[in-house]
Amino acid sequence: MKQPLKGFRVLSAEQYGAGPYGTMFLAQLGAEVIKIEPPKGGDTARHVGPHWLREGESLYFQSFNLNKKSLTLDLTSPEGVEILHKLVKSAHVVANNLRGDVPAKIGLDYASLKPVNPAIVCAHISAYGRDNERAKWPGYDYLMQAEAGFCSLTGEPDGPPVRFGLSMVDFMSGAQMAVGLLAALLDAQRSGEGCDVDVDLLSTAVHQTSYPAIWYMNEGDVTVRAPRGAHPSVTPSQLFKAKDGWMFVMAQTPKFWPILADRIRHSELINDPRFDTPSNRLVNRVELCSILDGIFGAHPVVHWLALLRGHMPIAPVYDLDQALDNPWLETIGMRETITHPDKPEMDVLCSPIKIDGKRLPNRAGPYLGADSNEILGAIGYDAGEVAKLRASGVV
Repeated sequence: MKQPLKGFRVLSAEQYGAGPYGTMFLAQLGAEVIKIEPPKGGDTARHVGPHWLREGESLYFQSFNLNKKSLTLDLTSPEGVEILHKLVKSAHVVANNLRGDVPAKIGLDYASLKPVNPAIVCAHISAYGRDNERAKWPGYDYLMQAEAGFCSLTGEPDGPPVRFGLSMVDFMSGAQMAVGLLAALLDAQRSGEGCDVDVDLLSTAVHQTSYPAIWYMNEGDVTVRAPRGAHPSVTPSQLFKAKDGWMFVMAQTPKFWPILADRIRHSELINDPRFDTPSNRLVNRVELCSILDGIFGAHPVVHWLALLRGHMPIAPVYDLDQALDNPWLETIGMRETITHPDKPEMDVLCSPIKIDGKRLPNRAGPYLGADSNEILGAIGYDAGEVAKLRASGVV
């Protein structure tokens, strides 16, 4: 199938989540993504349990490393730097998600690599950026959720702050890095000049505060938690409990309010002066939600889905197993079974991106150093030289 990035080579000194997540999109779109890993142990993600393919090869690693190649290389050794430079000559992008002060030290920034390949794009994800006093600070997704205000906006008003159930700052940072490096790559192809592209986790997290940020910066309006995950300014748009479970109901625009009331057989609510305008519904949110609780609690979730689905925004609240076993994922092709040497049938999620209506192809993530011989051979190292490099710990 058509893969727009075929023919492009990406070298990535990456680990754990944010960087590997972003470069996986590039690999699925056809780029040759060479994952550069320390010879001893490789990417930390290979050692994250609790589920294993074999010792040192985790299922967790597969989440972020489909379609890639693995090269073991000590980037702190002179021989490792020499190999890196040989690879950079034929590469288009060098990416990393190392601590902010590290890329310049080990020569992964544009200033270091421009003499080798003036068109190289150097993409960096760090915790706090590379150009400030926090550059040396370690940092992870959960810290960003805390400092950027996510935790204070999540959970019930009378409960403790709550982080997201997933590392969404990592994933968004990886996706933003991919956008930035692709834009820079497009420019480099036209101009012959590369550059540095920087994304940091905290900036990404702060940027996601979006409209509450604009409200506060311009009006001093501090958004706070609302019960049941309710939208801060629209109601009803929140969780409701049916007879047998929870669902999210969203009369998100004014047109959905009469549709909701009509289809639940309570059209008298439409013009009730307490609820007849968006502002009145917001002012009287507690009273309205109490009425709707009584209505929704009389029947199971499936009853309300049958009445409302397709007519207005509504979704059941699934546990993770229910979400992943949802037949709709099969309908849209979001699950796929691929082959791994240790697991002949390994289920993975497909890319959310489609090209010409088709999901992008997947293959299993590589063993540590699985492609070292091939990659080194292609730049002129014979078997004996590779063996010496391996014996000395360079690869």
